[in-house]
Amino acid sequence: MTNSRPELHTCFSPALLRLYDAANAIVVIVDVLRATSTITTALYNGSKYVIPVDSVAKSIELGKQIDCITAGERDGRIAEGLKYGNSPFEYPRSFVEGKILVLTTTNGTRLLHMAIDKGAQQIITGSFPNLTAVSDYLLSANKDVILGCAAWKDRVNLEDLLFAGAIINRVKNKFHINCDSSQISETLYLDARNDFYEFLKEKKASHFQRLLGYGLEKDIRYCLTPDVANVLPFYEDGKLIIHNG
Repeated sequence: MTNSRPELHTCFSPALLRLYDAANAIVVIVDVLRATSTITTALYNGSKYVIPVDSVAKSIELGKQIDCITAGERDGRIAEGLKYGNSPFEYPRSFVEGKILVLTTTNGTRLLHMAIDKGAQQIITGSFPNLTAVSDYLLSANKDVILGCAAWKDRVNLEDLLFAGAIINRVKNKFHINCDSSQISETLYLDARNDFYEFLKEKKASHFQRLLGYGLEKDIRYCLTPDVANVLPFYEDGKLIIHNG
């Protein structure tokens, strides 16, 4: 007897994406600190749409072609040649409303382009600020899912696993899950859910420490807060827009 429920897998790193069948799945791009948190925040605050690009040069080039905000980071800092970075606090409604944001990041936008190249059936972005929007969509879509963790230069990141675990905890009854990565993620989430910030601090999570070293505690705390920008970024025709389906 075949299992009628869709399957859910968690991919811990972009380096592992080749192992999964993205062409028949919704791929959720997860880069909690900070790309996907910033994307959902910009859209929530009224950005017309976000164009994710995989290089600083492409961001600068688009800035010369269209009226847009060119932004991006490399190694947690504003990328050379760009004026704005990857902090959600850089994109309040007063700045971003009605504007196009072109964004490139070290890990998140790179993974998104890898998913495009793999022929992903659908691509959405997920973070704690839009946790409910993501889980509700996955429950309603009834399709196979890959939770794609952006990691840090292909090395596993705890915060992305925590988000994957939060999603799994909410949707698991509607999915067939035979995936050890998913089990690990939910186990970590259950251990951390009372205080994600303190959990990452206690575990000396690598990217958490990197951003803390840059004085970005406020960013980290925001990026770990559920449902503060609860919209669903959906990739379509080269841009991320709010899904209203």
